[in-house]
Amino acid sequence: MTSPTRSAPRHAEPPRPLRIAVLGAPVVAAGSVVEEIGRRLVEQGHGVTVYSPAGARKAPTQHLGMRLVPVPALHVGPFEPLSRTALSTAYASFAPKPDVAFVFDVANAGVVTALRARGTAVAVHVVGLEPKRGRGGPLELRYRRRAEALAVRSADALIADARSVARYYDDEFGVPTEPIGYGARILHNTPSDVIETLGLVPGWFHLAVAAGDRDDHLEVVVEGYTRSAARSPLVVVGPGPGAVLPRRVTMAAARDSRIRLLGGVRDERLLDQLHAHAIGFLHGRAPLGTDRSLLRAMGAGTAPVAWDVPSNREVAGTAGLYFRSSAQLAGLIEEVERYPFRFTEIGELMRERAHTRYSWNEVGEAYELLAKRLARGYSTRGLSAGRRRPALPVPVTAREMLRA
Repeated sequence: MTSPTRSAPRHAEPPRPLRIAVLGAPVVAAGSVVEEIGRRLVEQGHGVTVYSPAGARKAPTQHLGMRLVPVPALHVGPFEPLSRTALSTAYASFAPKPDVAFVFDVANAGVVTALRARGTAVAVHVVGLEPKRGRGGPLELRYRRRAEALAVRSADALIADARSVARYYDDEFGVPTEPIGYGARILHNTPSDVIETLGLVPGWFHLAVAAGDRDDHLEVVVEGYTRSAARSPLVVVGPGPGAVLPRRVTMAAARDSRIRLLGGVRDERLLDQLHAHAIGFLHGRAPLGTDRSLLRAMGAGTAPVAWDVPSNREVAGTAGLYFRSSAQLAGLIEEVERYPFRFTEIGELMRERAHTRYSWNEVGEAYELLAKRLARGYSTRGLSAGRRRPALPVPVTAREMLRA
């Protein structure tokens, strides 16, 4: 991986504590990334201001020592978060200058220049490989690709949540990233009272979480389940507000009484119990970075049966089970039910892996160390012009040369 060169100190050494701004992040909810990172920065004596979405009701102005600034947004479809981040930057321009700003989502890279103009060092957290997801239409995809190049060119640091993301930025742009992932909340002896009120038996149901986009392969998961001879039910949680389940999924649930659609669930106790007491976590998402729903199941001690992509294998390791088709999944579901004690043991291995490799304390420490380095003048700005490297030519074999 390309090694960064230390630029001339552009940002003067600030006195402790640092003033840190967080922009572009989703709402600060219990267990969210911003809450977990922000409260640890506060505990280390730093001042943290989070510009978060404004709700319908009066929003709190403090949370776990963090200052919260509710920001409205222009309702312009997929670009709504971008408008909120732009307004957050305008709000921040009237506040005391932050020493460091963490900007979440590479699509928000347009605000980096304005923040740096005030002398604020800026790190952009690239959420997976957003420009390669292909969400939205070609206009949104084009915008995201340009925002990605802008982030590479203008930010002082890029934060990658998985090794695959770090490799992508090194291969495409020749720019290093800060490999900081997420943490997992570890659950032990989780009660089951809430799920029992729903008629669910602990250790006798499969769980799938719908994100509401094509990355979650929910149709493949449901088809694989219906093709199996599973006796325990499939519980589907989600998607959240603004998204709907695919029609094939709702039709399958109407035909198969084993499938239970719970819809969006906000009750954290219920979510904890669902993840902790499922016999298997059917994870159809194909993230280009680290997926937090997979970490949640691992931290709860549940064996994952995950879509076979490098990012999922990086998180769950060799003890996980992987599939790429509904037929493969059907066989794995039957295997989980045939050997439940074996998969209980795999779940314990997953919990230990989450505990040792995905610690929120280590994540918070990494963010603090990065903030200190940035405040002292560290920057990767200028290492790359933001232009993608040309693809290497595919080697031509002797046989192909003869055919030509």
